[in-house]
Amino acid sequence: MPRSSSNGAAEARDGPAPEPPSPAGSGSLALLTDLYELTMAYGYFQAADPDREAVFVLSFRDEPFDGGYAVACGMAPAVEFLERLRFQDDDLTYLASLSTAAGGPLFSSDFLEHLRGFRFRCDVDMVEEGQTVFAHAPLVRVRGPILQAQLVETALLNIVNFQTLIATKAARVTMAAGGQPVLEFGLRRAQGMDGALSASRAAYIGGCTATSNVLAGKRFGIPVAGTHAHSWVMSFDDEMTSFEAFAEAMPGNCVLLVDTYDSLQGVRNAVAVGERLRARGHELLGIRLDSGDLAYLSIEARRILDEGGFPDATIYASNELDERIIESLKLQGAAIGAWGVGTRLVTGGDQSALGGTYKLSALRQEDGAWVQRIKLSEQTAKVSIPGVLQVRRFSRGGEPIGDMIYDETDPPGESPTMIDPLDPTRRKRFGPDCDTENLLIPVMRGGERVGDLPGIEEARATARERVDRLHPTVKRFVNPHRYPVGLEEKLSAHRTKLILEGRQGTSGD
Repeated sequence: MPRSSSNGAAEARDGPAPEPPSPAGSGSLALLTDLYELTMAYGYFQAADPDREAVFVLSFRDEPFDGGYAVACGMAPAVEFLERLRFQDDDLTYLASLSTAAGGPLFSSDFLEHLRGFRFRCDVDMVEEGQTVFAHAPLVRVRGPILQAQLVETALLNIVNFQTLIATKAARVTMAAGGQPVLEFGLRRAQGMDGALSASRAAYIGGCTATSNVLAGKRFGIPVAGTHAHSWVMSFDDEMTSFEAFAEAMPGNCVLLVDTYDSLQGVRNAVAVGERLRARGHELLGIRLDSGDLAYLSIEARRILDEGGFPDATIYASNELDERIIESLKLQGAAIGAWGVGTRLVTGGDQSALGGTYKLSALRQEDGAWVQRIKLSEQTAKVSIPGVLQVRRFSRGGEPIGDMIYDETDPPGESPTMIDPLDPTRRKRFGPDCDTENLLIPVMRGGERVGDLPGIEEARATARERVDRLHPTVKRFVNPHRYPVGLEEKLSAHRTKLILEGRQGTSGD
């Protein structure tokens, strides 16, 4: 049986349940990919060496929500996807049914047989789940046979893009709440079933206290929370009768929704029901406001509750909340003690996607040497970064002061300089007094997991600790300070050389 915590959330008595292999369930997910990943894989199989070693890097171009940082999320589900990646008979039957414009089979039978024996055997390095991350710096690096590394592009982007977006939103919302509980209430507005489950997981890692999503509670061990809806009140002849019936049914978990008819009268009715609960040895946990002027109503509700002898009853608020609305309500002196955030959290609200990319950055030559690859663009922000990339974070006094992207085949010296990839005149030098850590950590070698992946509670703790370390100016909601991220000096020079060579080669001169 569930029990109630102090924030009104129900928690599993025996602690969090283990995470499932994937939010999407136990069936084959091999075809969770764009068709062009398979046509490219077929091309590698037919015309080139499908086992040629390649490096791909997953990153994003801009911090979400016009903010100063992001919270990496989705790493454990991504690894579990890679471990379970198999093409089953019905997958291959479907692929065999696809045809070209001329009417012939899209894929040859020998390629489909190759997929039948597919086992992912690349090396994968990732930032720690919950880590703070920034634009341009790699979150994931995949190194191995080019056919395999290419084939997983879409799924990795799908998993990491969305969960990073939602974890970041949750971190911002919980920061605005200033330590007060934030309950994720977004299931009914989420983008489908899997979107809802992934969002609940990411929101918890980002800092939410609980979810209304019971399946997410079961699968991920997240505390669940909920009260009742307006329909409960409306199903009775009057509000007082509905409150009494709910208190009778849920004496140990009684939070009453008071705004169905008249919010402040609803608070007075809640006080009356609370007195009867107390006489039976129970306490009114709180009330919920879901409409109206939340600042004014919460202040008045607090007065009524306090005067009625319920100073410990929590005022919950919901109604299209996000970090900016919560910040505004707190500045207005709202007497709200917990926040229910739904639509604008689980959908990303003002940003629908993270915009991550997955780019080929290096290829192994026959002599064993690496040759860097770069994608050019008319837009500077879309020019890729070549090399076998790693990210080194420099800190001083526990506070991060810059992230340097470098090529592992030519690592930085003791006092390196990094250069802004968008503005080469902006440079930052790090002295030997800085603490350093490499952010990309081995998680798979040859397709086999290396060590244990952090569980959801550990990822949540990491997110809280890493966000806390950032300078306050990086975390502000309006015009945040731009955290320094750049290329190691030698990598920057080599990238510039490749850009000039590439543009000269296409200039027609």
